[in-house]
Amino acid sequence: MASSVLSLPSATPSASLSSYEINKGKLNLGNTSLCFNKEKTNPFIKTKSFGRISMVLTSNVSRFEGITMAPPDPILGVSEAFKADNHELKLNLGVGAYRTEELKPYVLNVVKKYLPIEGLAAFNKVTAELLFGADNPVIKKQRVATVQGLSGTGSLRLAAALIERYFPGAKVLISSPTWGNHKNIFNDAGVPWSEYRYYDPKTVGLDFEGMIADIKAASDGSFILLHGCAHNPTGIDPTPEQWGIIADVIQEKNHIPFFDIAYQGFASGSLDADAASVRMFVARGMEVIAAQSYSKNLGLYAERIGAINVVCSSPDAAGRVKSQLKRIARPMYSNPPVHGARIVANIVGDSALFKEWNAEMEMMAGRIKNVRHKLFDSLSSKDKSGKDWSFVLKQIGMFSFTGLNKVQCDNMTNKWHVYMTKDGRISLAGLSLAKCEYLADAIIDSYHNVS
Repeated sequence: MASSVLSLPSATPSASLSSYEINKGKLNLGNTSLCFNKEKTNPFIKTKSFGRISMVLTSNVSRFEGITMAPPDPILGVSEAFKADNHELKLNLGVGAYRTEELKPYVLNVVKKYLPIEGLAAFNKVTAELLFGADNPVIKKQRVATVQGLSGTGSLRLAAALIERYFPGAKVLISSPTWGNHKNIFNDAGVPWSEYRYYDPKTVGLDFEGMIADIKAASDGSFILLHGCAHNPTGIDPTPEQWGIIADVIQEKNHIPFFDIAYQGFASGSLDADAASVRMFVARGMEVIAAQSYSKNLGLYAERIGAINVVCSSPDAAGRVKSQLKRIARPMYSNPPVHGARIVANIVGDSALFKEWNAEMEMMAGRIKNVRHKLFDSLSSKDKSGKDWSFVLKQIGMFSFTGLNKVQCDNMTNKWHVYMTKDGRISLAGLSLAKCEYLADAIIDSYHNVS
């Protein structure tokens, strides 16, 4: 639900609006939105009014209503118009690509033809279905704008450019801490950001109260960047009940949830379980942005395969959003690579391969869970101080936040030859069951003997 504000001068005998004043103020009841301020503002950020009467009209208007349909690309748009023409004598003389005498594309044996701006259609279809569920109404009603991106980073960057262009002044809130590249992406796109509390060093867990307070304090209409599962770098995820409260606050504040999904299927071993947070928000009727990556769950790092999805309130809004995402991508990288997209589409589209992929993800996630349990057991049995190491078990996914500070991390490397990031994060994917006791010794020594 979006809100539109009608602000009138304080009531007096002469406080009436002429038809000229209404037209001059650009009153528009067609979309149930009213505006008497010529200045460009973000319609989702609250403004204060003194000595005036404000009326708030609520309507089911898309949060992306201000996005217009992008004009066709001057060159590639010619091909789109050509395809729509059914005349038998039509000729496409716009694209500078070689054709055979039969005017068919000629694919050399050593190369493959490039994809359209939005990417491989088969990939875009399956990636949206994997995230939202094939039977989700937003899929069936064509309310999702999906564009293939350059893995998670490129997909986030497309969304950041969309925010900068169509939500001027809106801020993105990111967790503290977060993946190191998030800040770079928004800085590069010119999108302001701030942090919300997430990690509690006292409990090595989630600072849920701080998180909720900061989201509530953010200006209405902000974008809230959320890790859909397996939070990087902490490995700390909200519970299902906490996700519900987060969704409540975001709806109350008219914020737009922006999910980064880098570990679907890799965190718990289940594609559906790891998408539960996103699906909860969508099921509430919220418009959602979600970036995906297949670097982790399919190991496709070098192929740079991912997607940006924008769930809109209508198919029309989704069409306009997709057109603008393509317009942004065109000067940025023009067309995405094809090989990773075909791999994903082929695996998901083949029932036998899809089943095998699910089994392998379950195996990978299971090994990391076993390592996590072994590390906890080793820490608990070796450390006689009574310290509670249960946070290791409460975390999920590839990473674990140890709670070690920079000096203690230096000790891990200099004395124990354990290499890790200086924020205390360790990747359990690089740990074997046989090395858990050695790592436990290193952590206990660094924690208790190094300040």
